[in-house]
Amino acid sequence: MASVLNQLREMTVVVADTGEVEAVKTYQPVDCTTNPSLVLAALSDAGSAEMVTAEIEKGRAGGLSAEQVADALTVAVGARLTALVPGRVSTEVDACLSFDTEASVKRAQAIIADYAERGIGKERILIKLASTWEGIRAAEILQNQGIDCNLTLLFSMAQAVACADAKAFLISPFVGRITDWYKASDGVESYAPNDDPGVKSVRGIYDYYKSNGINTVVMGASFRNVDQIKALAGCDNLTIAPALLDALDSEEAALPRVLSPETASGVAPVTMDEATFRWEMNQDPMATEKLAEGIRKFDVDHKKLIAMVAERLQ
Repeated sequence: MASVLNQLREMTVVVADTGEVEAVKTYQPVDCTTNPSLVLAALSDAGSAEMVTAEIEKGRAGGLSAEQVADALTVAVGARLTALVPGRVSTEVDACLSFDTEASVKRAQAIIADYAERGIGKERILIKLASTWEGIRAAEILQNQGIDCNLTLLFSMAQAVACADAKAFLISPFVGRITDWYKASDGVESYAPNDDPGVKSVRGIYDYYKSNGINTVVMGASFRNVDQIKALAGCDNLTIAPALLDALDSEEAALPRVLSPETASGVAPVTMDEATFRWEMNQDPMATEKLAEGIRKFDVDHKKLIAMVAERLQ
């Protein structure tokens, strides 16, 4: 019998939630991602030492700031990954720009320009933006410019509907972080897969999209265990950390398909303007708290990255 991972690949695009080169080589995902946390890991990865050194020396010679070198290093990591996967590499706009539409658009354009200088076309890249109202508006502008976007830190149906209205290429609802919040709130240790709040959230979003002919890709993210992944088998994409990829690859058991466009319930579309979006987020403490926390954590890692690059530049 084929492994659970190989069965999953028959119904879902598997994305590696890592920027580590060796992990990508091992699991051979279709797509992969970068973020400040993953670029930080590259700074201490022996396999990335030559690339890191080259970017830092180039920055020093060009008189670039630590932040500029960190930006270049992020793209360098992504460029390296494009040689290892046949699909897309998601590259993140700075978290500190999450509430500034214009600045997010400019940063995204700069990322695409840097990739182009390295011989990599925009069709290989997804610009990753936080699913704030401003981030979603930036995605709408970028999509109209032919730059595809991955809306991340997504925790609610309000965010998902707004992203669909903006014609975002892809969304990343965070399964595990939703579950973490509800576990703490409910005072429980775990949930059965079908009762897992993170799983139920993604299933609801998937059903809404398929019921309304929405082309935006649903990519479940931030998994805590293999049961959450199995419970979303058939989702468009799933981005999975190496440890969980390994667990799925080592297991041999039948994997039933759970999600399929043919089984959509036909739920009606809803209207999502800015006032409705902000009200629905206000009424959802989990989504509000996890979005804010996620932005803060990404910003902390971005600042750590800049500080480490500054040390190397001295």
